[in-house]
Amino acid sequence: MAVRGNFYNNRRMAAPGRSVASESPVMTRGGGAASQQVMALAQNLANNIIRQRELANRRARLGRIYTSFDPVDDVLPNNQEQVTRGIFTGNVGTLTGYFTQSALTAAQQSYFTDVYDKVSSDSTAVEQFSLAYGHYAGSGSKDTTGNLNNDTPSRAIYKQYAQLLLPPDDKKFTFGGTDSDSIYIINFNRARYREKIDPGNLEINLATNPSDTATPDNFIRLIDDSSVAGTVGEAGLIYNIVSGSIDTGTIIHNSSAPVYFGLLYPQHGIVILNGDKLDEAVGNKGGAAFGTVVTSGPAETNHVNRLFRAMSGSYSVRPATLGLQARSSEAVKSTYYFVRMKNAEYNYSNNPSFVTGSLGQLAYSTFVYDPQVYITSVGLYNDRKELLAVAKLSQPLLKSFTREALIKVKLDF
Repeated sequence: MAVRGNFYNNRRMAAPGRSVASESPVMTRGGGAASQQVMALAQNLANNIIRQRELANRRARLGRIYTSFDPVDDVLPNNQEQVTRGIFTGNVGTLTGYFTQSALTAAQQSYFTDVYDKVSSDSTAVEQFSLAYGHYAGSGSKDTTGNLNNDTPSRAIYKQYAQLLLPPDDKKFTFGGTDSDSIYIINFNRARYREKIDPGNLEINLATNPSDTATPDNFIRLIDDSSVAGTVGEAGLIYNIVSGSIDTGTIIHNSSAPVYFGLLYPQHGIVILNGDKLDEAVGNKGGAAFGTVVTSGPAETNHVNRLFRAMSGSYSVRPATLGLQARSSEAVKSTYYFVRMKNAEYNYSNNPSFVTGSLGQLAYSTFVYDPQVYITSVGLYNDRKELLAVAKLSQPLLKSFTREALIKVKLDF
């Protein structure tokens, strides 16, 4: 609206005998009331627009199904933490029951045996780790090829683990500066140790004289020396297996001159034990009197009748404290999503019990002004409204017009 002003020419009356001087016209602007009225109308119109938008937003929130995340305020990506858990079934850190399975063929048993947490007749039994024996020259097992070239299972096992764990120019495992032709292997199930065995949380208890069928009366305790040493080789991190315990923290026996029993390759989930050391007599700085068989014979003689018996026999010596202790460790990357629900949002349910009749009326009149629902899960969707993940709450969360909610959803990768 345009406002036009009124203009007047003012003239002065001349006194007698004096000329009349002409002066510039004076402009006077009128319509001040009209201008104020226009401003008031414009303000009312703006207020109405704001109210309509607020009502539209409120109505949208009342029936909202999806809410977009604000990538700055609602999403916290690339968080990393080291997670450790028991390595055995159920995230248990100590295994006290040792059972072999008869499902392996005779040919398979000549190379390795699998150890389970329950008897083979139990359908819930789960494989925990495998045991094997290797000899550089092939001793301790029979040549099954018939070619008389000493191509025995024990030789194949030794070369397999040497190729996997040693540098290309190294053919034998070395323990405390001394090579050994005889090794025992504990190979943890890949799904059990995840990224790696957690150094400092491994303890292997072995009964002495495992070839003796009588109940053992003595044992040795072995741990890794990650608390004081460690190297990096072709196979990643490497720690020594020494005499010690982790009952009250990592304690290495005779730490100034430790007794070396083997090597731990945590990133491969493998423990290599020195067969020569285990064969030494029991005593101060001694071994476990394994009595490893190095003549030609059934290959399973050593890893079943020696190592398996030594591990299972240690628990019978002291059931309350002994067993195989191990934990896994992995770096877990996480993204946190903060799901925010304001008081006017998500107060109605899509559950059919929430409405009644063909027109979908609210089942209860109190729901009109005071609806109450319980949040039990949060769905995460992509831009195409495709469900990608569901987060479950530990218990239902009450939501109403008088309640707001903040739910933190964590996705681990």
